[in-house]
Amino acid sequence: MITVAFQKGEDLGLGVKTDKGILDVKAAVSKFADFKDAPVSVSELISRGEEGNALLSKLTDRAYADDALFLEETTLTLGPCVPEPSKIICVGLNYKKHADECGMAYPKDPLLFSKFSNALAAHGQEVKLPQKSTQVDYEAELVIVMGKTAQDVSKEDALSYVYGYCNANDLSARDLQFKSSQWLLGKTCDGFSPIGPYLVSADEVGNPNDLKIRTTVNGEVRQNSNTDDMIFHCDEIISYISQHMTLYPGDIILTGTPEGVIVGYPEEERVWLKDGDEVTIEIEKLGSLTNVLKK
Repeated sequence: MITVAFQKGEDLGLGVKTDKGILDVKAAVSKFADFKDAPVSVSELISRGEEGNALLSKLTDRAYADDALFLEETTLTLGPCVPEPSKIICVGLNYKKHADECGMAYPKDPLLFSKFSNALAAHGQEVKLPQKSTQVDYEAELVIVMGKTAQDVSKEDALSYVYGYCNANDLSARDLQFKSSQWLLGKTCDGFSPIGPYLVSADEVGNPNDLKIRTTVNGEVRQNSNTDDMIFHCDEIISYISQHMTLYPGDIILTGTPEGVIVGYPEEERVWLKDGDEVTIEIEKLGSLTNVLKK
């Protein structure tokens, strides 16, 4: 199942991506009374897991003959593909070659920090450059979207708690990030966590620890790696976090970034993101997430 959240009046509607376009789930549910129990929001879909996916798949098949229920994706204003996570947890320094380029030792345990909901942004949304920073950087990241409540789970069982995955750009104001030992200030500026455009269910993705991941800035490839370079893979990350706090359906985990970020360049070669720069994050099977930076 591949879904989007899109602007529908003052709310965000749930859409299913198909070869006919985006199915407007709420409109389809209104038309077919026998599907009145189908999930009509992203949070409801995630919390209902396989059962919700199965029902939505049947609804999509039922609606397929009615062109009026399908919307052209390029005409939609998308929202963050997971609009209301209760937690946004990030893993720092989690790719071997990224640690190497920064001259830092591999951590013994996952390095965790958080972002807040003000940082969420959508595919296609302009992201404002913060006035207090001149050193804004990109970070392509695979996002784990939790589908079940997870507390003290084993590494072996961890992936069974996942609903799906999406792209993220963990934008970072490096001059603010390193003002103190706490990274928060440089990580949770408004719009500094674009996610999407799609939320892709785990069954569509397969092994999350072997996905191509890359970043382009104005069409130039800056990061080009694979999630198999992670120091702590997705199952290890989930298990570790769940031993310290309970994870809930809809919580999102940004799993770290590969080499190629601006801060990894020699100081004299660093050209920070500027007004008008277009950044695209692409992860295999998850589509492309594009945002433009604006003053």
